[in-house]
Amino acid sequence: MRLVHYGLGDTMKARATTMTEKHSNYIPALNQNWLTPLFDPLLRYIMHEDIFKRRLVDQANPQPNERILDLGCGTGTLVIMFQRRQPAAEMVGLDGDDQVLEIARQKAKQAGLTTIRWDKGLANDLPYPVDSFDKVVSSLMLHHLTLPDKRRAFQEVFRVLKPGGSFHIADFGPPHDGLMRFVARYMSRLERTADNFRGQIPLLLSESGFSLVEETGHLRSAFGPLSLYRAVRPI
Repeated sequence: MRLVHYGLGDTMKARATTMTEKHSNYIPALNQNWLTPLFDPLLRYIMHEDIFKRRLVDQANPQPNERILDLGCGTGTLVIMFQRRQPAAEMVGLDGDDQVLEIARQKAKQAGLTTIRWDKGLANDLPYPVDSFDKVVSSLMLHHLTLPDKRRAFQEVFRVLKPGGSFHIADFGPPHDGLMRFVARYMSRLERTADNFRGQIPLLLSESGFSLVEETGHLRSAFGPLSLYRAVRPI
């Protein structure tokens, strides 16, 4: 466990915003729309998603009446896990892909969870006003973003979190053993994943104004090391 003490960036200017259609940079699950139906089986059997997502739910520790956003919710697995853990929380799933949102709606319906809200939108232009959420969570979404879009997404999360609210992340991170260093050596050459594998996520969070930025854990996956992070919007 590492507590990262980087200097805080400028406090984000509070602003309300409405969603604009900026979908030119959107990358669908597995990079191709026709592969979307394979996304859930891939995560379940190859990435062992139940393990790292359960750890993320444990870390975020949802409470009654909290409003929680899943940023890049995909097919809704994490949102559903949160809602089952805490039925009295108000869960919102956001994604830029109509196809995965429809899958998420159907999964929630089959699970008997009818109160989850599903929104279409992008991480770098969130369709919510200032101070909208108690917590924001994100799982395997950030590595799809370029460095400028990561910065913008973190600024947007900072904006929509309430003061004292927390941001919880599970995504690719720096290696912690020889095998994962071998995998990360290749993945860190790719533009969108380089920041993750080089351990830059904590720095980017701190530069966006977050405090108490912490890597709370790490584990292996078939595609490289995963890290869990926590950050807080100062009061």
